[in-house]
Amino acid sequence: MTLAVLRRIGGAAIVMFVVASLAFVVIRLAPGDPAALMLGPDASAAQVAAVRARLGLDAPLWRQYLDYLLAAARGDLGNSIFLGRPVVQALAERVEPTLCLTLMAITLALAIGLPAGSVAAMNRGGVLDQAVLTAAMLAASLPAFWLALILIRRFAVGLHWFPASGYGPPDASFLERMRYLLLPAVVLGLNNSALVTRFTRASMLDVLGEDFVRTARAKGLRETMVLLRHVLRPGLVPVLTVVGLSVALLLGGAVVTETVFGLPGVGSLVVSAVLRRDYPVIQGALLAIAGVYVLVNLVVDLLYLAADPRLRT
Repeated sequence: MTLAVLRRIGGAAIVMFVVASLAFVVIRLAPGDPAALMLGPDASAAQVAAVRARLGLDAPLWRQYLDYLLAAARGDLGNSIFLGRPVVQALAERVEPTLCLTLMAITLALAIGLPAGSVAAMNRGGVLDQAVLTAAMLAASLPAFWLALILIRRFAVGLHWFPASGYGPPDASFLERMRYLLLPAVVLGLNNSALVTRFTRASMLDVLGEDFVRTARAKGLRETMVLLRHVLRPGLVPVLTVVGLSVALLLGGAVVTETVFGLPGVGSLVVSAVLRRDYPVIQGALLAIAGVYVLVNLVVDLLYLAADPRLRT
């Protein structure tokens, strides 16, 4: 057990190193100079060179890379070029909308996907099964930006039930802020519910074919009791992978939704940083998102180890 945990932790460390290295290289391959963007088109070459020297961008790339890795290992993601404050602070200020949106979206996806997938599995090949699969395919194929605009047009502009954009005034209560997140959560939740539905259905079908399920049915148990007592728990174990991946992907992939709804989250911060060539913010955000992704997958792996002793070797 301990050796298996250490292997997974070592793998997570290697993934973080690769992500940090790729982030450093890819960002610097993109055209554009942060110093020139800061000063504007009227700046002289001397002024641009002075800013580059102040920001450390004139140092050799290998030196910048080494300094970046050593600082990241200490938890120091540097200072934002344009915001003028530590990247950790900038991310912390933007993490609340993204985190709340992710939790609301994954809750909605599970609330839709788990029952729908279970019903489809219990009615394999029937009308309900086909209806659920069709609805899941439709939900997966809807573009997030299109669905967001439709919901804004109908429920925000038309019915005035929800705000169209933003995250509320500075003194807004928690419940008021959640109203601003409801429509974005519906957009992301519907898209991700399709994956949860299909995975739940496939997992349930595997369990329904096991001998212990046939034994339970032979004892005269109703299908509902068979599902709740014998199928649901073992059938949900593989769904942990989908939930873990969905949480990680939602944290890092809500850029379009946050942009459409004008949410001040991590996604909008990354977009503005890319446009400004704010290297420290881009690198820090990528590392933070990758760290969450690795952490979630590590937790899922540990849950698998606890649930299935065969994986501990």
